[in-house]
Amino acid sequence: MTAPPSAAPLRVTVWGENRHEREDADVAELYPKGMHAAVADGIAEHLGDAARIRTVTLDEPEHGLTEEALADTDVLTWWGHRAHDEVSDEVVARVRRHVLGGMGLIVLHSGHFSKIFRTLMGTTCTLRWRNERDRELVWTVAPAHPIAAGVPQPLIIEQQEMYGEFFDIPAPDELVFISSFSGGEVFRSGCVFHRGKGRIFYFSPGDQDYPVYHHPGVRRVIANAVAWARPVAERGEPGIGRYPTGWFEPGNGA
Repeated sequence: MTAPPSAAPLRVTVWGENRHEREDADVAELYPKGMHAAVADGIAEHLGDAARIRTVTLDEPEHGLTEEALADTDVLTWWGHRAHDEVSDEVVARVRRHVLGGMGLIVLHSGHFSKIFRTLMGTTCTLRWRNERDRELVWTVAPAHPIAAGVPQPLIIEQQEMYGEFFDIPAPDELVFISSFSGGEVFRSGCVFHRGKGRIFYFSPGDQDYPVYHHPGVRRVIANAVAWARPVAERGEPGIGRYPTGWFEPGNGA
């Protein structure tokens, strides 16, 4: 996959909780540099020089998501699980404001229960789950969508945590992937949303107990999503204003 041409590299911030990798030996073995590093490597693998990628983690000051950092971010990816409640409400509000203003957001796996995703969705974002090394088949249901470009049909993940319906989210604006599992469950695993000027993509594969972010197909999906979620309009929160009578005149460029 090749990123669309741009005057400047796409500015990508990969956010990771970075707790399992430090506290669980099995996870550290799978991701010795952290899950966030694996996600960043996958994006770089596909976008190359078209992206400028940095990683930040929960325990950095302001979780690495200062006003300056977000202003310098076109697309933010988010993975969290163990410490959702430790994310500052102030930082969540800041991220939300930037998403509404046009920053792209890619929410991964257990990030469905993050403060930022639940805030943007306005629902509980709860789901069924089972962690018993199920095989997951990720089926493309929107083959013309840019996020699906070059993705195998189906994308096969031999071992993964099962996520199943009912998934308490608003109806996606577009559904790109549906997953099926060895227990017979199905799940809306690749969902597109728009909030304000911002593009959001939720992608469910990626439990910490499995090497999912080393999977070539998963890395391609995430890189595709990052390229797709880039801002498409001038950054800034949507607003309304007073328009005087007669503001529109044919030929005035309005």
